[in-house]
Amino acid sequence: MYKLILAVLGFSAAILDASAANELSIYVFPRENRDALEVAYFKPFREATGADLKDGVYDGTDDRFTRMLKSGKARWELMQVESRMLERGCREGWLEKIDQSKVVKADFVPGSISECGVGIFAWSHALVYNADKVVGTPSSWSDFWDLKKFPGKRGLRRSAKYTLEIALLADGVAPADVYKVLGTRQGVDRAFRKLEQIKPDVVWWQAAAQPTLFLAADKIVMSSAYTLWVATDQKAGTNFRIVWNGSLHDFDSWAIPKGATQIENAYKFIAFASRPENQKLLSTELAYGPTNKKALSLLEPRVANTLPTAEANLKGAITIDMAFWGRHGVELEHRFADWAPALEASADEQEEEHHGKKAKPAHAH
Repeated sequence: MYKLILAVLGFSAAILDASAANELSIYVFPRENRDALEVAYFKPFREATGADLKDGVYDGTDDRFTRMLKSGKARWELMQVESRMLERGCREGWLEKIDQSKVVKADFVPGSISECGVGIFAWSHALVYNADKVVGTPSSWSDFWDLKKFPGKRGLRRSAKYTLEIALLADGVAPADVYKVLGTRQGVDRAFRKLEQIKPDVVWWQAAAQPTLFLAADKIVMSSAYTLWVATDQKAGTNFRIVWNGSLHDFDSWAIPKGATQIENAYKFIAFASRPENQKLLSTELAYGPTNKKALSLLEPRVANTLPTAEANLKGAITIDMAFWGRHGVELEHRFADWAPALEASADEQEEEHHGKKAKPAHAH
């Protein structure tokens, strides 16, 4: 009887071990972002592997998750992170270092693989204009500043981040030199002098949905904007155009929290989600740029050419340096806040929405 009990207990333990070995918990950003990941990655992964994949959502800045990361007692194996969290988590030791031997770096867009992260997709912040209102074809941030050639109000994000980079690009700084110049007092002064030139003609925005809403309402004719939102409005029939020259792009990444217990399963999922055929599905759902370069060739050219990581769209673009903003952000944002005009906005409009994955676009499905 005793041996039978031991045998039963051993058999039960084996079942539990096998079950645990097939488990995977992932936390990602909510709403449309999560829905697209379900279609492109979660559902196909469950079907292909039989894995017990559970996913939850968080907003990327939730203090509960930050505290859990600091404790090293993760309750999940994988998480979607923005670059600022990725950089900080890697520096502070909250995240596992990526085993680079498990990643075929040659397949990925430059900059999408880091010490602690594997890129999920790229997003962009670019010049956008209403072709129904603008005579001619703007092609650079210099044109954005040219009020005589392209008259009309402009929209800019009311923050130092992105806006100071744009000002230096408009002033002729080469994309590769933007952060080197912005890292000096003279460079910062230069960016603010450039902004002064169009300050009376700027309508400032804070929420990701506002640029296209302002364009549609004829409040502005050009704006900086997150391209994901513009792509949504283009599908709805607007004549908004994106100028990729001088665009700023960055990546969201998969990261493994320190203390994760199913690291091998996490790597299996990362490999699955990095396949070009699966990244194609994601870019079909939302206009994010695939990080696997091979995925672009699987998409229809008319779709691929509208994504941030299309080869032509990366020319003249810069990768946002989140480490730079981690070092200088507080100082530069304080100076910008002192310089910028007061802004009257509703509580909803003042919500920081990053690049569109934390609230649905106005015309989202």
